[in-house]
Amino acid sequence: MTKLKIPVGPADHIQGDENAQCTLVEYGDYECPHCGAAYPIVKRLQKHFGKRLRFVYRNFPLSQIHPQAESAAETAEFAAGKGKFWEMHDLLFENQTQLGPDLYAELSEKLGLAENELQEALATNKYQAHVRADFAGGVRSGVNGTPTFFIDGERYDDSFDFPTFVGTLNAVLGQSE
Repeated sequence: MTKLKIPVGPADHIQGDENAQCTLVEYGDYECPHCGAAYPIVKRLQKHFGKRLRFVYRNFPLSQIHPQAESAAETAEFAAGKGKFWEMHDLLFENQTQLGPDLYAELSEKLGLAENELQEALATNKYQAHVRADFAGGVRSGVNGTPTFFIDGERYDDSFDFPTFVGTLNAVLGQSE
């Protein structure tokens, strides 16, 4: 099984208790339809496991097949710089079929972020280094598609449907349900 090469750290986007019994890392692409399908499942997992599960999201834009993936990731990083990463993350997935400058501007306004600052950040690639660092870490960890999940540092290659994921996480947590 492939291991996560870059440990979870302060540069990551993390939801959940830092002392959670289990950590789920996703390498994702905001334009990827499979990531879009995984998004509500991850939300259900977070609700189901509560404080026992910590979730980490890392950017892995597959720009050659998803032309808006890089700019969407940079938009999320822009929002992160304003303390609104998770709000933007959710809105990008919830509006996945409309990705592009108009949506980014609309979502920025909705979150109370300055649209002109977003436009400048995108034009100057201000957050590109962070996105590319996530991507490079994914490549080092054997990520070659999205979504790719790691559970406690081990690559998860089974189905990401809710029942299968719950079963695997229960096994990791030493529980049966």
